[in-house]
Amino acid sequence: MPVTTRNGPEVAVVNRLNRESKMPLYYQLYEILRDKIARGEWQPGAMIPPESELIAQYQVSRITVRQVLDLLVKGRLIHRQRGRGTFVAHPAIEQMLVRIVSFTDDMRQRGFTPSTVVLASALIPAPQEITTQLEIEPGEELAYLKRLRLADGEPMSIEESHLVHRFCPGVLQGDYASTPLREALERNYGIRWSRATQVIRAVQASRETAQTLAVPLRSALLRIERVSYSQENVPVEFLRMYYRGDQYALHNELIG
Repeated sequence: MPVTTRNGPEVAVVNRLNRESKMPLYYQLYEILRDKIARGEWQPGAMIPPESELIAQYQVSRITVRQVLDLLVKGRLIHRQRGRGTFVAHPAIEQMLVRIVSFTDDMRQRGFTPSTVVLASALIPAPQEITTQLEIEPGEELAYLKRLRLADGEPMSIEESHLVHRFCPGVLQGDYASTPLREALERNYGIRWSRATQVIRAVQASRETAQTLAVPLRSALLRIERVSYSQENVPVEFLRMYYRGDQYALHNELIG
């Protein structure tokens, strides 16, 4: 039946397979399911019907359905969560590399509902590899905070903050499931980020990281290591972030 698209004109929506067509059945089904996502019939974050239902509805084999779902996964239109099901993917989020924006503010500006799960917090001695970036002595006390960041309930990234504790004593007493760390630093300690330096690498998800982000083992991730400086140009935080490669794109504008 014809439907009205976002741009106004009507288009014919095909929901049946044409078994007399020379086009392979798997590709016809792929086009049907892709169209459901494009038209918003299946919304981002929604669970799609299970394989058994698709097989019954379209009268095709399990092999055909799995071939179609694999194509949709490769096209980043859907993603699988082990033990839960298959879901419509959110459009990849582009993050500008010109401003220091908190995850909470970034998600709210994009229309998502952000949430946070605190995975770990502790006072630890500074590892050797971090001391140079923070300009401190090995073993100095750091406040370590590990958080899972979600958008509309979907895991997006893992953040590991390492804060020089003498600049923010008692910082781990805050509730960082509901309060942004950046907001707490400014309100309680007068620390505001003035600038940051960061390094971006492509890495594969370890078993633990994959389970936390609900992605397959060795999935592509973006790892960002960032050093944030206070308004006095003092390095206060070393932040290591793991972003899902299927959900994030980093965008930078270059002027020649």
